[in-house]
Amino acid sequence: MTKDDIVEAIVKKTAITKKDASEALATVLGEITKALSKGEDVTLTGFGTFKVSTRAAREGRNPKTGEKIKIPAMKIPKFKAGKGLKDAVK
Repeated sequence: MTKDDIVEAIVKKTAITKKDASEALATVLGEITKALSKGEDVTLTGFGTFKVSTRAAREGRNPKTGEKIKIPAMKIPKFKAGKGLKDAVK
């Protein structure tokens, strides 16, 4: 399923235009991104929680040359599915 498929589903289930549905989805995704960039958690009850996690610095290898490289610490987004989503997928 793509972003356009989600927009189409919103249009079919509501009385709003495709443009409005696209703007609504973009707003939701933008707000989730903004909250995560501030380090905040985003919880959608019954669906899941988006969190920011810190990955420690580590040493890796260049697969082409075998040379050791340092991989810096970084923040990454994580998603933990909620009970409603887990039950729906079962």
